[in-house]
Amino acid sequence: MADVLAYRPKPGEIPTDPGVYRFRDAQGRILYVGKAKNLRARLSNYFAPLRTLHERTRRMVTTAASVEWTVVRSDVEALQLEYMWIQEFSPPFNVRYKDDKSYPFMAITLADEAPRVMVTRNHKIRGAKYFGPYPKVWAVHDTIDQLIKVFPIRTCSDASYKRAMATGRPCFAGQIGRCGGPCSMKVTIEEHRAIVNDFVSFMSGSDQRFTRELTARMKEASAAMDYEAAALYRDQLRALEVVLGKSALVLAPDTDADVFGVAEDELSAAVQQFVVRGGRVRGVRATTIDKELDISRGELIDQIIQRAYGAASGDDVPRRVLVPTLPDTVDTLVQWLEERRGKRVEIQVAQRGRKADLLATATLNAEQALNLHKLRRSSDYTTRTQALSDLQDALGLADAPLRIEGFDVSHLGGTGVVASMVVFEDGLARKDQYRSFGVAETTDDTDSLYQVLRRRLAHLDDAEEEIVMDPTAEGEVAVIPTRRRFAYPPQLLVVDGGKPQVQAAARALRDSGHSEIALIGIAKRLEEVWLPDDDYPVILPRTSEALYLLQRLRDEAHRFAITHQRKRRKRDISTVLGEIPGLGPTRIKALLRHFGSVTALRQATPAEIEELPGIGPALAATVHQHLAAGQTTSSR
Repeated sequence: MADVLAYRPKPGEIPTDPGVYRFRDAQGRILYVGKAKNLRARLSNYFAPLRTLHERTRRMVTTAASVEWTVVRSDVEALQLEYMWIQEFSPPFNVRYKDDKSYPFMAITLADEAPRVMVTRNHKIRGAKYFGPYPKVWAVHDTIDQLIKVFPIRTCSDASYKRAMATGRPCFAGQIGRCGGPCSMKVTIEEHRAIVNDFVSFMSGSDQRFTRELTARMKEASAAMDYEAAALYRDQLRALEVVLGKSALVLAPDTDADVFGVAEDELSAAVQQFVVRGGRVRGVRATTIDKELDISRGELIDQIIQRAYGAASGDDVPRRVLVPTLPDTVDTLVQWLEERRGKRVEIQVAQRGRKADLLATATLNAEQALNLHKLRRSSDYTTRTQALSDLQDALGLADAPLRIEGFDVSHLGGTGVVASMVVFEDGLARKDQYRSFGVAETTDDTDSLYQVLRRRLAHLDDAEEEIVMDPTAEGEVAVIPTRRRFAYPPQLLVVDGGKPQVQAAARALRDSGHSEIALIGIAKRLEEVWLPDDDYPVILPRTSEALYLLQRLRDEAHRFAITHQRKRRKRDISTVLGEIPGLGPTRIKALLRHFGSVTALRQATPAEIEELPGIGPALAATVHQHLAAGQTTSSR
């Protein structure tokens, strides 16, 4: 492969103006769309020597056959044009939104003569005011059921409304008390419009005004001994409290903001958008993204904001947008959003207080959504079968690897070295067959991996004898050799790491006499798959089910190793401290929580130890002396 692309523009051809660029393949299909403040500076990164490019970027530029660009007058115009082309052409190397389903909204058809409230997934109803999105349809219906007790507005269909107004007979929903429009023959069109305005005002965040008014009316009616009216106001107040209770006040009552929690790995990202109006979470939107190119967190945030507000205008764009990381294009995005809103907009990183807490909650939900996305992919039978078949083809195996074992090494600054073995059978985790190993003496991670694999492979030849009574010959026994679960051979070993780790694992397989077992390593940074005898890695497609399977196995091995290492460290620390007279479990937990480790505790002075509640000068001196004596003994 040539190190210079044939379609690379000549020096000086690319302008230094802001603009949008497009990579096309030989058939003219747009592969990737991007924007730049300086087209020449940006595109020069793609035409660097191929060996220096990220693997996914290299695959994109080698797939492309041409590049073209469009110069614009400002960064905002570049952002608008990039968004329009991404929506129009859906380039395969741009981020792709997997969860593209439409969410249910509450809509009030303000353009109608008598506006109605309805549940819809259509976000393009002329003149409608939308609230949401809601995660579930039943949540919208439940909210409407409560609110029409306080704000009885129209709920019937347009056909029912027209028929009722033409005949002078209430619509069916009005007859059963489910519709409060003019078609119910209880209010005029003008009175109904006033109630609709109150409904919209409440949903827009003016909830405190209505609760105060209803409370005052209830007290006045009660004082006047109009108990029926007081009971009506009480029921309406309870209905509002039910709605408000389902969307707790998370920020100041006058706060309108969208909060974006983001969780990502090398292949995917999950986004949780909390829609906060009047200080309350009025809606939640969840999105899962497939990442084709290696992009930074800031670039991902840029794409998420474009996606969220590309079709928004007016109050659909909030006063504040809270994100975990500010993109480099934040000034351009702010200007773009302000043009759509018609008012001032801020993009911020919440660092403290209730905003930071809400951002942390959104991020936690995004992490759970990302894990669920991976689990759903791995639990689907068709997907698992495809993953194993793809893995067999990519590695050139004779059969699909039905049993795969993954290994990872964990340590803390070179101490407390442990390793993990996780098992996947038919593409599913077999947690009952996980194993952990302690490594007493080692030189580095490759040596640890070699030792652990030698110990694991030694069990492949083990057989456990089981004595079975022969029912046909009384008193006679038959000896039947059976394999223990740890002795079942895997078809594939996966180690966390690149070429050095794979070579160490291959040496363990040779020395154990089990070279028939396939072996690969997966490097986390570029998701490269390394084989023992190859100088270059195997690059699996980013959408490959095989790559998802390997990534999940590698992550599971890493998680299990870290968990075991932490448990062992905690057990060792507790053992050391438990030998000190006067230290019980409560004080040991307090010391560990405050200092974090025995090493840090050893470096503390008696005065620093004494600062903890419940530890006096004498006990602090005892702890310090005991740990100092233990360190001296171990150094000998």
